Amino acid sequence: MNLSMIQASNTMGQLQHKLDLIGNNMANANTTGYKSRQADFASLLVQQVNNQSHEEAEVNRLTPTGIRVGSGARLAHTNIDLSQGTMQATDRGLDVALQEDNHLFQLQEDTENGPETQYTRAGNFYLSPVENGEVMLTSSNGRPVLDENEEALTFVDNMEDLSIREDGSIMVSRDGQEAVEGQLGIVEAVRPRTLEATGDNRFRVPNDVELPADEIIIGADAQVRTGRLESSNVDMAKQMTDIQTAQRSYEFNSRSISTGDEMMGLINQLRS
Repeated sequence: MNLSMIQASNTMGQLQHKLDLIGNNMANANTTGYKSRQADFASLLVQQVNNQSHEEAEVNRLTPTGIRVGSGARLAHTNIDLSQGTMQATDRGLDVALQEDNHLFQLQEDTENGPETQYTRAGNFYLSPVENGEVMLTSSNGRPVLDENEEALTFVDNMEDLSIREDGSIMVSRDGQEAVEGQLGIVEAVRPRTLEATGDNRFRVPNDVELPADEIIIGADAQVRTGRLESSNVDMAKQMTDIQTAQRSYEFNSRSISTGDEMMGLINQLRS
């Protein structure tokens, strides 16, 4: 296998990851609060070939010496597009949309190492019954929603009504009396790209990253709208363009392997 075939083979494997990423974006085009992902590529294993044997010929040279030969392309990292999606009216009291960029709801996830705080932009909440005649505010997947003290939001199940104000405070009505019985624990991620996706439209701080205390601001000034949900920010036109470009690149690299194989076959015939 010659160098051109190795380059094409490596690139094709990485292009498959990009196609998978685009497919995931398109599958989540209708997922509440979903943030689209984009693949960024970089050169793979560049090799320097020095083909100039005369040092005098290199005097006053401005360009790099020799020839730089790569080994294909690799997926450098996955970039998350955190731009805000459009607001969709639902007129449901427990549907909440964040109006500020980089603001996130807090959820509790049970992991092998114990409870872990994770983050999401999806505000389609529900009330789930728990012990002692109480109900808990949860995400659509049943994960507890946390308050500003990172504790689960629970309420005694004898309420007449429950509503969420624009500042994230939770009003509960009992016997004709209203009172604030909770506060959504909304945080602000100063550099949200340091968060990693964990699936189910959630994010977390990576285990190997120690963020400064001011990177995740707990108790951020909440500005929410009830009866609204933030839709996905996936641009279907862009995704269709990206998938066509990736498929065409995949075809070109495949053709490069076929051409290299044909050339090697011709060389073997000449030798014989």
